[in-house]
Amino acid sequence: MARTLEGPRDEGAVDLLAIENLEVVYNDVVLVLKGLSLRAAKGRITALLGANGAGKSTTLKAVSGLLHSEDGKVTDGRVLLDGQPIHGKPPESIVRRGVFQVMEGRRIFEDLSVEENLLCGAYSRPRGEFARSAERVYEYFPRLAERKGQLAGYMSGGEQQMLAIGRALMARPGLLLLDEPSLGLAPMLVEEIFGIIRQINQEEGVTILLVEQNARAALHIAEHGYIMESGRIVMDGPAASLLDNPDVQEFYLGMGHGGEKRSYRDVKHYRRRKRWLG
Repeated sequence: MARTLEGPRDEGAVDLLAIENLEVVYNDVVLVLKGLSLRAAKGRITALLGANGAGKSTTLKAVSGLLHSEDGKVTDGRVLLDGQPIHGKPPESIVRRGVFQVMEGRRIFEDLSVEENLLCGAYSRPRGEFARSAERVYEYFPRLAERKGQLAGYMSGGEQQMLAIGRALMARPGLLLLDEPSLGLAPMLVEEIFGIIRQINQEEGVTILLVEQNARAALHIAEHGYIMESGRIVMDGPAASLLDNPDVQEFYLGMGHGGEKRSYRDVKHYRRRKRWLG
C-alpha cells in the first residue's frame, strides 16, 4: 500500500478528477499501471512525481483518452471527472468536457505562427472568444505577444513551452494536464514557467495535474503530491510534507537527512537499498 503523509486537508476541497484502481495494458501484454488511485481537487495543483518510466505519462493519457493511439487500453478501474466516468471515451469527447493535455516535448505546430497555434487551441470554443482569450495568453506570456507572427519552430525551447501552455489555455480547460513542462529547460526558465503555472491556477481557477521529474519545482507550487514507482502510487501527502520528508529529500531532491547535498553515486546507492513498498 502507498504511504500517506499526515497533514492538514481542506475539508471544503472537492475532487474534480478521481482515478480509482486503474490498470492500463499496452499491446495486450505489458501492464503499465497496476491499481493506481489518485485525486485532484478542483481549483488546485496536484503533482504526480516519479522517475522516467514510472507510468506518469500513461496516467495522463488514460485521463485524456490518448491511450488508443499507442495500443494502450484501460483494463480495470475507472477515471471520473466530476463524478462521471470518462475512461474509454474518445479524446474529442473528453476535450469537450474541459480536459486538455500539454504533451511532453511541447508538440507545437512548428510550421505555423504563434497566433495560428493559438487559433488551433481554440478550435472547440466559439470563434468570437478568440481575441479575448489570445490577449489573456499574451498577458501571461509577453514573449509570445512579441513573436505572434513568428513561425513556432524558430522559437527557443522555453518559448515553445510557453506556447504549448498558452495553446491549451485557449480551450478554456477546467482540467489542465501538464506533462514534464520543465523538460530540457534551464533552471531560471523553469522557475519562471512554474511561477506562471501557479498564477494561471490562482487567477483562472483551472485544476492542474502536473506530471514532473523535477520534484522540487513541482512541490513548491502544488498543494498535494503523489509519488509513483513501477505503475503504482507509493507515497502521497500535502506538498509541504513531501518536501520535508527525509526519503523524498534523499531520493528525489538529492539531499541527505541533514539537508546536505548528496552525490549522484550516493543517491544511486540509495535507489538500490530503499524499499517503498516494504
